[in-house]
Amino acid sequence: MAKPTEPLANPNPCLCGRPKAFNECCGRFINGLQYPKTPEQLMRSRYSAYALGGCGDYLLATWHPMTSQGLTAQELSRSNTRWSHLEVLEKSQQGDNGFVEFKAYFIGENDQLACLHEKSVFKWIKGRWHYVGGEVVEW
Repeated sequence: MAKPTEPLANPNPCLCGRPKAFNECCGRFINGLQYPKTPEQLMRSRYSAYALGGCGDYLLATWHPMTSQGLTAQELSRSNTRWSHLEVLEKSQQGDNGFVEFKAYFIGENDQLACLHEKSVFKWIKGRWHYVGGEVVEW
């Protein structure tokens, strides 16, 4: 797994909304100390990576190789989105396939709260979960 040049140390609550400290929650995955054991852990850590910014190496390393073609770590590290919070609606895991439905809130135009509602698909490959893609739910 690609590691940032310097581990991200943060004793504050995790960005994914769990009551654990960042280092004990998503930080251990983003810093390359462990791999997520469930699709939900991977989804939460990817949300945290986007919210932190500059974690393109992690995002690319956790993307399924068949659906990440053309993406670069540099491109994934650049984001002007100000993420607010995450809400996990549903999750399931069946063998090598996982699904997580979530709402990720961000500050949009005119400083209004906006939402990305997605049903994400994950696949277990070579001992690790990978993000395959997702269906955006319009509302």
